[in-house]
Amino acid sequence: MEIYNMAGYRCLTISAKQEGSVAFLKEEIKGKKVMFGGHSGVGKSTLINTLDPELELKTGKISMSHLSGQHTTTFAEMHELPTGGFIIDTPGIKAFGLIDFDKKVLSHYFPEMRKVLHECKFNDCQHINEPDCAVKNAVEMGQIHPERYFNYVNMMEEDDDETYRKDIYKS
Repeated sequence: MEIYNMAGYRCLTISAKQEGSVAFLKEEIKGKKVMFGGHSGVGKSTLINTLDPELELKTGKISMSHLSGQHTTTFAEMHELPTGGFIIDTPGIKAFGLIDFDKKVLSHYFPEMRKVLHECKFNDCQHINEPDCAVKNAVEMGQIHPERYFNYVNMMEEDDDETYRKDIYKS
């Protein structure tokens, strides 16, 4: 959570089993179309059932041998909420990937990097080996979490022929 808070994302700790911890969500999603995405068995359907118990979406139990949830939802389905708006329940995702993505602008999709891009010495800085790079400086100064930068570098160095077409919808 610290990594994503530092990047500028709003992160909240909730429990689908404690209605009080998700009550604010009912107001947040009112009148909107929202989707919950994530790995299989993390509780997406359970959370939706907490937000609207009348939906009675199928859920699985936690596997005691693996201490994780089980894949239950098999297709994406949109449900109308009584408070207005819609919620989409999705199957679990096993991997994320990028498709037809221009690496030259990858850093623009990292909010914490986007804040300092204009300070780089070169307009076309890729934030890997260039001198006077504001992104690398921000990492060194603790303004950008090293793990986020590590993920960025890994994405930049992945093979174009494989990376952007593999592991997109493994579920």
